Amino acid sequence: MSNAIEYSDKYSDGDYEYRHVFIPKEQAKRVPKDRTLTEAEWRHTYKVTMSRGWEHYGIHRPEPHVLLFRRPLGTDPTTGEVDPELREVEIQRYLADMEERMEAE
Repeated sequence: MSNAIEYSDKYSDGDYEYRHVFIPKEQAKRVPKDRTLTEAEWRHTYKVTMSRGWEHYGIHRPEPHVLLFRRPLGTDPTTGEVDPELREVEIQRYLADMEERMEAE
């Protein structure tokens, strides 16, 4: 793994969108194992750069250099606030996508 931070594509489950962040293994040695990171920690200490509204919710235990992030569907990426109308649009988009996938099977 390089010394650069890498970001996975986003994916969702109907409630949240998710993204995995791969930090350099040397940095991962300093990540607390007993709690999640605050936004200030992941932004400033570990130099993770993402739009607003993301929360660190876990570490992939087999690979501690993989940080797990999520944010509610419909989050405004500039403010980090959840817009109820946008959330409903995102949920409907997710459900329509799932229906299309089921029909294709």
